Amino acid sequence: MGNLFTFQSPPPPPPMVLVPPLFDFPPLAARTRMLESSYDMLFGKLALKCLFEDYFEEARHFNTRIMLKPIDDPHVDLIAAVAGPLDYKPDEKIAANAQFRWQSDVLDPHTFVDLSVSNSDPTLMMRSCAYYPKFGFGAFGIFPLLLKQRNSSEDYGIMGLRYGSSNLSVGATFVPFPAATDELPKKAWLVSKMGRLTAGVQYEPTFGSTDGPRYKNLANWSCAMGYGLGSGSPLSPSFNFGLELAKNSQFIASFYQHVVVQRRVKNPLEQNEVVGITNYIDFGFELQTRVDDAQQANNIHDSSFQVGASWQANKNFLIKGKVGPLSSSIALGFKSWWKPSFTLSVSAVRDRTKRVTAFGLGIQIDNIREGMYERADPNFVMLTPSKEHLAEGLQWKIGERPLFESDVTSGNFNGVPKELRPLNKML
Repeated sequence: MGNLFTFQSPPPPPPMVLVPPLFDFPPLAARTRMLESSYDMLFGKLALKCLFEDYFEEARHFNTRIMLKPIDDPHVDLIAAVAGPLDYKPDEKIAANAQFRWQSDVLDPHTFVDLSVSNSDPTLMMRSCAYYPKFGFGAFGIFPLLLKQRNSSEDYGIMGLRYGSSNLSVGATFVPFPAATDELPKKAWLVSKMGRLTAGVQYEPTFGSTDGPRYKNLANWSCAMGYGLGSGSPLSPSFNFGLELAKNSQFIASFYQHVVVQRRVKNPLEQNEVVGITNYIDFGFELQTRVDDAQQANNIHDSSFQVGASWQANKNFLIKGKVGPLSSSIALGFKSWWKPSFTLSVSAVRDRTKRVTAFGLGIQIDNIREGMYERADPNFVMLTPSKEHLAEGLQWKIGERPLFESDVTSGNFNGVPKELRPLNKML
């Protein structure tokens, strides 16, 4: 007679791939995108700005930023920053500013009011935006409340109206109290998306015209065209290529690529079922050259370029680098995911003209953007689930496709953290 009390050992847990949170996503600039022209945010411009500027501190300077959100009221948050030279001298000024923000919807950053205080002009400024996703219309305003001198009509404030859908963005800004020399609007833009192509035009009257209105002067117009791939979520790869003719005088070509790769885990501290980890690699290039004067196009001040790349190896470590015609920079970032999180970054800048290397330091405390998907994200599934993949002794096969991939490539964003979901409702 067999043993009626025979117990079968439970099957081993399925293999897992670690999915670390991104260091800084969404970027802080995305929280105020409704105050900006869509033309200035699209065509990969926001991604390139984050790649070329974040964690590259100014040489021989420090930058400290604290971003806190109270637990009892997630609709409000506070950002305070202090920056200055490392070798402080009495005659040098330390920049300090703080921003208090109220957001209507925790999941929607497009309707908000914030107050900014600073030890430089403007001392007190209010910004506000109201956006209605159902209709696609929004209104916004920027108002300096305390200012040492008000020399122009813009010092009294700027207001704007916009309309946004998944394929169209149009809007304009104007001053509420225009002077006799002002021309309305202060800025106007139109951006349209057709499949993978995005095209836009922007009017910004800066230069005067002797033969008629300013809109007849081509120096007040800019146009751009971009080709983009990807869902808009950093969990899936993306690519963007853009061409821009700015102010009829400067030609800008750029591309940005975000790559999501998976590699084997060789950390003995991890569990046996952890077989891989997701890494994020970003690469960008930007070329700027003047087209209004061919004789000066070879001048280093009229034609420049920069190349940048970043690699996030895990949730704690980030390395970035960029190269330009005059200098090269590298930045290292270490992040601990406490609540709030703590980030320490060190950057080095090599000035090739002076043959001098200088360092910068950055410290950041943040609980506004929380990483909640750093381990065994359910959106990462096996390509070919079967019993043999659940067997013990599973090994990573070098030279073949990884065993796991994200189903966000198929457009399934159910369960994806809110900050990683693409903004499909508006361009």
